[in-house]
Amino acid sequence: MAIDKPRDEPTIGQLIKDAQADFSTVMRKEIQLAKSELKVSVTAGGIGTVFIAAAVFLLLLAVIMFSIAAAYLIHWNGDGLALHWAFLIVTGFYVLLAVLLVLLGIRRFKKVKAPERAIEQGREIPRALRGKA
Repeated sequence: MAIDKPRDEPTIGQLIKDAQADFSTVMRKEIQLAKSELKVSVTAGGIGTVFIAAAVFLLLLAVIMFSIAAAYLIHWNGDGLALHWAFLIVTGFYVLLAVLLVLLGIRRFKKVKAPERAIEQGREIPRALRGKA
């Protein structure tokens, strides 16, 4: 009859293997968390970029045709404001529209943040490895 020796305590090799597996799992999860947080920030930054691009697009394309038409509408064949004032009014409208779009874009850019939870958890890993968690 063979007597099995009790295995109450794991071997050093098993402990090291378990620690490596746990550390690997923690690091993979931290990377996944950082990726998900960055995805949200990148999306907010992309939307802000779209707003800025829309402002530039409006200023470059629509200014020419609509400005002339609006200025002549305000001038109304000489019965309205003087032509130079009509063009200044139209220009002011475009400047206000561009400022509004830039402010909307900046508001979206401010939502871009660092992956705070992943960074905080990453700072706790050394303490956890030392057994102080």
